[in-house]
Amino acid sequence: MQYDVHIIGGGLAGSEAAWQLAEAGAKVRLSEMRGGGDNTPAHQGNDLAELVCSNSFRSDDAESNAVGLLHAEMRALGSLIMAKGDEHKVPAGSALAVDRDGFSAGVTAALEAHPNITIVRERVDTLPDAGMTIVATGPLTAPALAGDIGGATGAEALAFFDAIAPIVHFDSIDMEQAWFQSRWNKGDGKDYINCAMNREQYEAFHAGLLAGEKAEFREWENVPYFEGCMPIEVMAERGLDTLRFGPMKPVGLDDPRTGRWPHAVVQLRQDNATGTLWNIVGFQTKLKHGEQVRLFRTIPGLENAEFARLGGLHRNTFIRSPELLDPTLRLKTRPHLRFAGQMTGCEGYVESAAVGLMAGRFAAAELAGKELAPPPVETAMGALLHHITGAAVAETYQPMNVNFGLMPPIPGRTKKADRKKMYTARARDAFGEWAAAAL
Repeated sequence: MQYDVHIIGGGLAGSEAAWQLAEAGAKVRLSEMRGGGDNTPAHQGNDLAELVCSNSFRSDDAESNAVGLLHAEMRALGSLIMAKGDEHKVPAGSALAVDRDGFSAGVTAALEAHPNITIVRERVDTLPDAGMTIVATGPLTAPALAGDIGGATGAEALAFFDAIAPIVHFDSIDMEQAWFQSRWNKGDGKDYINCAMNREQYEAFHAGLLAGEKAEFREWENVPYFEGCMPIEVMAERGLDTLRFGPMKPVGLDDPRTGRWPHAVVQLRQDNATGTLWNIVGFQTKLKHGEQVRLFRTIPGLENAEFARLGGLHRNTFIRSPELLDPTLRLKTRPHLRFAGQMTGCEGYVESAAVGLMAGRFAAAELAGKELAPPPVETAMGALLHHITGAAVAETYQPMNVNFGLMPPIPGRTKKADRKKMYTARARDAFGEWAAAAL
């Protein structure tokens, strides 16, 4: 088979990179081990771009939110991930959440139908010695390839834990106790199911989290958790009220039975287009399955909950990108290799896809004998890329979601709400100028 670029890994980053290259006219071989006899501890099926944790792409507000701004930039560049996310969206207030099965099936169908893409179900155990390659194997890279990547980078991969939240069948939720409402009535105002807790119920639940039996993995001892995907019981260990200022915060939610904000609230977000499945927001967990069922059924409204999936725990790995990669995501010591997605140390579905998009565009420009300048650091994509390829100290490098803190600060003193809009306005101007000159 003749191809111009070999992409290893069919997650969000690999899928987006393949689409960008194929749309630019390049022939792509996309290798994905799932469906070829191998799987991972977290994936359920064989579709490309499978979402293994939340079904949310987070805020879609491009005016005052960094990830919403990233959405807008990706849409402007013809992102497949964003197109299929929009096509398969489910209600989630001001966030973009998707029907996970429809989304992954849509991405798979689009890539299978593209004449410039050949999908091969195969496990790749070693990095190619030659030929333009994008490595996008994600946080669950197979051990043999992970070892080869470690040898190629000359540095041991870092690692942290990712946890997965449980999913509940809608018809098992007691809607006489629970109610529909979005925080502050955003979106259509009814995009979440809310389960209220009084002080006594909350404190009993908190104690149950601390006492519950957890899954432990001795071979992974001393591996840190990523703050953005922290198991709920680990958050509970930080203090009695930590959860009330995190995933169980009650602000902006009026209990219809009292007209007041409860002491704490458990929220569920629609997980599929038909509304038959709902995930418990922020309830990533490493509790053993029996403990999850017992404890989560103490939540008012979930006493008879039936679970389509229980929570779990898996390991995430990434390289010291600021030390190893050039500004176009090439490995400095072996420039025929590019890295993309969570392997580079970005965190989040959209961020992974964005890095895949940039890797694909950089590779397409290189094939055409052109030089594509990185997006300006004032943009969401440019700020994320700058964090990965040069802003951070390699020894202390940690996964990062896109945020305004990655961008150059706005000069002078301004109100927080105004400052966010100033960031996005500046980013739009910078992105427009870059796109007009570079693309």
